[in-house]
Amino acid sequence: MLGLKLPTDPRWVNIVEKNIEEILTDHAYCEQKATSTAISLIVSFPEYTELVQEMTKLVKEEISHFKMVHDKIIERGWVLGRDRKDDYVIQLVTFFPKGGSRTTQLVHRLLYAALIEARSCERFKLLSEELEDQELSKFYKDLMVSEANHYTMFLGFARQYGDREEVDKKWQDLLTYEAQIMKDLSKKETMHG
Repeated sequence: MLGLKLPTDPRWVNIVEKNIEEILTDHAYCEQKATSTAISLIVSFPEYTELVQEMTKLVKEEISHFKMVHDKIIERGWVLGRDRKDDYVIQLVTFFPKGGSRTTQLVHRLLYAALIEARSCERFKLLSEELEDQELSKFYKDLMVSEANHYTMFLGFARQYGDREEVDKKWQDLLTYEAQIMKDLSKKETMHG
């Protein structure tokens, strides 16, 4: 369904289980960054009314996910740690060249967002199936459904606003590039690393 060309190494879950506090902190910041991405799309492309409407809904949903993760951290007697760089996203966003028309820039941002959501969905599915902590397992199963909807929404907008054939080619090329990035990841207690 997600089209990812390289699945996450299942051993990543073992790293997560030894570092639940770290993964929850990283996850909280991922939700915050997803909120920021939606706001940024509204600010950068206000003339796309349908996109603005959907991004407004997404801001509310993503910030509620941030709160849900933050609540899990508090329930466990921890505090939200500091944000850390996301090597996955840093590498991913170098794929498309800078510049181009506004439409090209929009399509590229939508494709990046779609892929980040797809990978998050895949990670949530893995956590929901493999975590021994049943409470977190259920938590990630519930989030997985939401992330799948986000991935399809972003990809759908990219196809709507760009040339469908060109967008689909860029999507496949981006998926191939992402698979190369993933070969060196899945070794850290971060949502994408």
